[in-house]
Formats: sequence, C-alpha cells, structure tokens
Amino acid sequence: MTRSTRRSALAGAFLAVSLTLAACGGGAADSAAEPAPAEEGTGTLTLYSGRDEELVGPLLEQFQQESGITVDTRYGSTTEMAAQLAEEGDATPAQVFLSQDAGALGALSGAGAFSTLPDDVTGAVPAEYTSTDGSWVGLTGRARVVAYNTSVDEAEVPADVKEFTDPAWRGRFGIAPTNASFQAFVTAMRVTDGDDAARQWLTDLNANDPQIFPRNGAILDAVDAGTVDAGLINHYYYVAAETTPPNTAMKFGAPGTASALVNVTGVGILSGAAESPEALQLVQFLVSPTAQEYFATETGEYPLIEGVTGPEGVPALAELQAPQIDLSDLDDLDATTQMMTEVGML
Repeated sequence: MTRSTRRSALAGAFLAVSLTLAACGGGAADSAAEPAPAEEGTGTLTLYSGRDEELVGPLLEQFQQESGITVDTRYGSTTEMAAQLAEEGDATPAQVFLSQDAGALGALSGAGAFSTLPDDVTGAVPAEYTSTDGSWVGLTGRARVVAYNTSVDEAEVPADVKEFTDPAWRGRFGIAPTNASFQAFVTAMRVTDGDDAARQWLTDLNANDPQIFPRNGAILDAVDAGTVDAGLINHYYYVAAETTPPNTAMKFGAPGTASALVNVTGVGILSGAAESPEALQLVQFLVSPTAQEYFATETGEYPLIEGVTGPEGVPALAELQAPQIDLSDLDDLDATTQMMTEVGML
C-alpha cells in the first residue's frame, strides 16, 4: 500500500468521527505463553496514546526504568490519535499506538497501518480478545454495565439495554453519546443485531429523553448522587473509583447480547517501526504479568493473560458470556456516528 493510499484509507476511517467529536465539544486461553523478550533496545520510542496519562503514565514510567528506553508519549483521545495517524501517514513519528478500544485498532489494521506482531505476543491473549491477523494485541477487557442507584430495586433494572426505551425509564437513564466507548457499543449492536435494529434502538432511546453526559465518569457521579437512576458505563469506572460509590451498584449485561459486550484496549506497532526492538519491547511489557497486574489493581480492568487475577468485586471474565464477535469488526465508526447523527443523538 502506498503512502497516499494508506493516508486516504485512514482518513476515510476517522475523518467523520473526529469532525463529530469536534462539533459535539480474567480468564485466558490455556495455551497462552508468555512472549520471549525482544532484542534489547536503546534510545527513545514514540508512543501515541489514546489512554489518559493518569491511567497509563505510571506504567510507562516503570517500563522506562526497567528497559532504559525513553518513551516520548503523546496523549489524546483514541479518535484524535487515530486521526493524527491518518494525517501523518507513513511520515508519522509514532512507532506504537495504544488504543482505548478495538474499533480504532481494527480500522487502522484494515488500512495497513500496522506491522505483524510475533505469534508469541498475540498468542499470550485469548483469540476472542485480540486481532485475527496478528496486527494488534488486546491488553485489557472492559465490560459494559448498567450502573444504577440503589434506591432502585435491582429487579427493575434491565439486563438488556434495549429495555431502556420503555416509557417507565423516560428521563431516568444516562448515556454519553460522544464517548468512544458508547459509540463502540452501538457499533457492536450493529454487528450483532443489524443496522435496522440498532437504528431503531437509537431512535427509541433518543425519544425516551435520556440524560446526556460527556463521559462515563460523569454518569457514575450522577447515578450515585441520585440525579439519574441508571446509566451505561464501563465497569472499571466503578471498580477503580477512589472511594466506592456508596449509593451505586452494577448490573452486567444479558449473556450473549450486545449488552454484555467486553471491548478491549490494545496496542499495535506501526508499519514503519516493524524492525524496532524498542517498539516490540514495549508491547511485550504490556502483555507481561507485571503490566497485567497493574491494570487489574490500579485501573480495575480485566487482565487478558493466563495466571493474573482479575479485579475484585466483579464476575470473572469467563463468566460474562460476551457476544461472539470479531472485535476488529467494531471498526466502522464512520457509519455508527452517521447513524447517531441522523437520529438526532449527535
């Protein structure tokens, strides 16, 4: 793929999403093996991170201390970083891309932006939580859950988000439509149920007067304060809260439905850094027990490699029964944001 072709493909994948955002403001496979260490690298490494510095900064600092490699990290939202990669094309200084969701990784992979990772890296993670072509590897699992105020009877809280279109929930349910996690969730519904069903759900939900928030954390705060009775978030916002929200509980989604989606964070090495030992060392570190334990204890996410205990207070990853989808299929964010715009949600 030529530089101009790749740039066009990436721009097509992310332009609509970035414009929309601007306008809007653990179980593992038994066969998994720990990757063999790469040839030791030196010097510096440029990382584009779609994850917040407060979440991954301490872990990257640990990698620098242990490896002697200086990581020049550029932070932004996953969508912003992916759009920047599209703008820069083959001239990007980035060697590694860290994403908060599989959709962006799938889109970049489809455009040929990534090099192929070694089998021992991708094989460290169960097949359902990583790429099918070896272009990126999943790092952590993040389940979609309904956070609800404990003044509401648990039996009244739907396990399938489709039921929040019921008039009984008018004005009582919170969502963050500009957030990448919500958009990935809608994309998963398109994959599992089809575009017509997803469009109808968005239309009916929008007509049911949901309360709109800018991000998951704001939804959790509102639920705990009783401002809204329930809201759709990622599980780790509750698990990793500095103080357990006293008035909030979580309900995991109905098995096999989009409501039980387990998306992943993940990482890929850019094609221009295919031979970089520093890039490979960083990726190997991120799927190592050290990093996976950090994610479980510090960010409340599900580790994906065998032998690392998941976060406390939540079901084991294997118990969630997420829908059987290829997470790379969450790459069609353009069509999702267009659909959300058409129904008036963006």
